[in-house]
Amino acid sequence: MFRIDRRSLLMTATLGLGAYAVPGFAQTDGVAALTGFSSGVASGEPASDSMLLWTRFVPADGKPIHLIAEVSTTADFARVVAKGMAITGPWRDWTTKITVDGLTPGTRYFYRFIGPDGTASPVGRTKTLPEGPLARSFKAAIFSCSNMPFGFFNAYAHAAARDDLDLAIHLGDYFYEYKTGGYPPLKDQVRPTAPDNELIHLADYRIRYASYRSDPDLQALHARLPMIVQWDDHETANDSWEGGAENHQPDEGDWGMRKNAALQAYREWMPVSDEPWKSYEIGTLATLFRTETRDLARTEQPDVAPLFKEADPAAALKRFRDGVWMDPAATMMGTQQEDWLFHTLRRSVKAGQKWQIVGFGTIMGGTVMPAAAMGWLDPGASERTKGFILKGIEAAKVGLPFNYDNWGGYPAERARFLRAAQGSGANLVVISGDSHNGWAYDLGQDRKPAGVEFAGHSVSSPGYESAVKTDPKVVAAGLVASNPELKWCDTSRRGYMALTITPTKVSNDWLFVDSIKTRSANAVVGHTATVTRGRNVMA
Repeated sequence: MFRIDRRSLLMTATLGLGAYAVPGFAQTDGVAALTGFSSGVASGEPASDSMLLWTRFVPADGKPIHLIAEVSTTADFARVVAKGMAITGPWRDWTTKITVDGLTPGTRYFYRFIGPDGTASPVGRTKTLPEGPLARSFKAAIFSCSNMPFGFFNAYAHAAARDDLDLAIHLGDYFYEYKTGGYPPLKDQVRPTAPDNELIHLADYRIRYASYRSDPDLQALHARLPMIVQWDDHETANDSWEGGAENHQPDEGDWGMRKNAALQAYREWMPVSDEPWKSYEIGTLATLFRTETRDLARTEQPDVAPLFKEADPAAALKRFRDGVWMDPAATMMGTQQEDWLFHTLRRSVKAGQKWQIVGFGTIMGGTVMPAAAMGWLDPGASERTKGFILKGIEAAKVGLPFNYDNWGGYPAERARFLRAAQGSGANLVVISGDSHNGWAYDLGQDRKPAGVEFAGHSVSSPGYESAVKTDPKVVAAGLVASNPELKWCDTSRRGYMALTITPTKVSNDWLFVDSIKTRSANAVVGHTATVTRGRNVMA
């Protein structure tokens, strides 16, 4: 278990004190009506000499305002080393993003905002990326899938209290779009969020951000570390793609309008630039790639359900496997981003970067449903769940995965990506989220190693264990035995990952929190995986 010392706890409390000052911080519609600095501060888009700073200030009179950002090397701001100014107003929900430059590489800074009435925001802490070969180690905390009604953000609390992290990375599902009682059902709800309705319009998405950002642990994490963020599906709607989503129905209006509203609110509320994808240089240690695989170019996910209604489902599955499933035009990234990623990956290798670390919203590792999975189910599992397992088992018999919303639905593009990594000589580490469980894969292509994948478990969303009553160790052993790329998994616990990058190896910790039903900052390392440079398989 990590020991959190008193100094770290005091610093976390200071950096996150804005959250505790919010009246009735339980998430109600009232969060949208709060004035002043009610949503804390955040930083993101780190470079070696610049940083994007974020806050939200709502004036009592509702008029446009000027905000000033100040950066200092000390918490008392005795010497301000960088400043910035911006105008904000209701057109961007009173949020502000100011990029300051002229900073020193690999340096921790304190920052704050000054409101038009002279009040100061909570103080945040951030750190620029290193430059050159001086940095010998870099550590990032990696998160995904934070569903507030399911429980408390104890993963954020634990990471915010640590003193050894350089960066936070959020791989998507920062919040969920469902109405109250939708996911989770009311009987499983631990705490509320706002608004009560499903998110469809711009105001809905804005209120949901305000609701989540009133959480003290999320505020503390943002105030403690710079964060690189990318969206997955729930920032818009479940299982989204370019032209629609599973959780968007005809009576909910035009999908394009809903998607645009969601992405506008995302860009307002998150400490992120408007670029849909981007790379970041971590000294000479690594290039980190932020990608977009959901809403801009993704083609619709394959649907195998109709195949089971045919006279010979097995034959239908084989035809699908050899035909539609391998469609080279099916894409998650789109040709523009794919071209950018392949060229930038190659440039990173040629520049001498030791590692190429690519963040995807969903899992890339090959995963089929084990034949034993029906025996793992809770006897009271729904018919829908039983049907999903049975269809997965039948698909596995012809070599098909059970999830087509992740890279399992886009095998031709997966092959192109892994071949590009192999062809460039990359030391590839894929980091991913979405599944709510923890996984470690050796990724291969054409019978040769291509890289490793560390897939993260959720902050609070339920995973495999929600429908399974079998010992998680039995489930994990069955999954690993049935999937050659899969080397380890955990299907029952919540938390986050901590990735440590050195010139010769990358190691990843899966940290598990005690519970999400009550607030706690305790967590333990449940598993560690390591890859040595030049191997592209785990040690």
